[in-house]
Amino acid sequence: MTTIASNLQAVRAAVAAAATEAGRAPDEVSLLAVSKTFAPDAIREACQAGQTRFAESYVQEALHKIAALHELPIEWHFIGPIQGNKTRAIAEHFDWVHSVGRLKIAERLSAQRPAHLSPLQVCLQVNISNEDSKSGVSPGEAAHLAMAVAQLPHLKLRGLMAIPEPSDDIHVQRGAFAQLRELREQLNRQGLQLDTLSMGMSHDFAAAIAEGATMVRIGSAIFGARIYSEKDN
Repeated sequence: MTTIASNLQAVRAAVAAAATEAGRAPDEVSLLAVSKTFAPDAIREACQAGQTRFAESYVQEALHKIAALHELPIEWHFIGPIQGNKTRAIAEHFDWVHSVGRLKIAERLSAQRPAHLSPLQVCLQVNISNEDSKSGVSPGEAAHLAMAVAQLPHLKLRGLMAIPEPSDDIHVQRGAFAQLRELREQLNRQGLQLDTLSMGMSHDFAAAIAEGATMVRIGSAIFGARIYSEKDN
C-alpha cells in the first residue's frame, strides 16, 4: 500500500468516526481530496485507492492535471478565488465550484458553461468570520446573492462553503460552522433547496462534521505537506 493510500484509509476512518460521534451516518459526509500543488501522479495514486473527488485552487495548474488524467473517473472541484479572466476555463473543465462570492462571477460561469455539459454545481463562499483577507459574500448579503444565482440557467446552486478564521478551540470552530449551517437553514426556509455544506479541513473537520458538513476538504493529511511556488496561480 502506498503512503497516499495509507493516508487516505486513515482519513476516511477519521471522517467516519467523527460522523458516528456526531450521531450521523458516515456516508452523509463526502471526502474532497485537495490536490493543489501536488503532481498528477499523486492524484493517480489516490484515485487508484478509490478517491474520485479532487479539489484544485489554481486554474492553470489544474488544467494541466485534468488533461494528464483525462482517462480517470475524476470529479473536479474548484475551491480557489475566481478571477474574471479565468471563468471560462473553470466553466469548461470543472464539475463543481465552491467559491462563488459575486453575482458577476456566477453570471460569467453560467454564460460560459458549454451547452453539452450538465449544469455546473456551485456553492456560495461565505466570509463567515468577516475577515478582510478572505473572499466570499457576507452572511447578511448571502440570501440576495443565493436567490440571484439560483435563477441562472447553467448553474445548479447546491449550498454554502466557508473557511473560518483558524482556531484550536473546538468550541470556536463549531460556532463558526454552526453559523453556516444556520444560514443554509434560513435560505431553505426562503424556498431554496440547498443540500451541501462544504466546510472543514485537516485541522477542524471533526467540528465541521458535528455541525452538519456534507463535504470536508482535506489535503495535507492525504498528500503530505505542501510546497508552494511563485508559479502557483
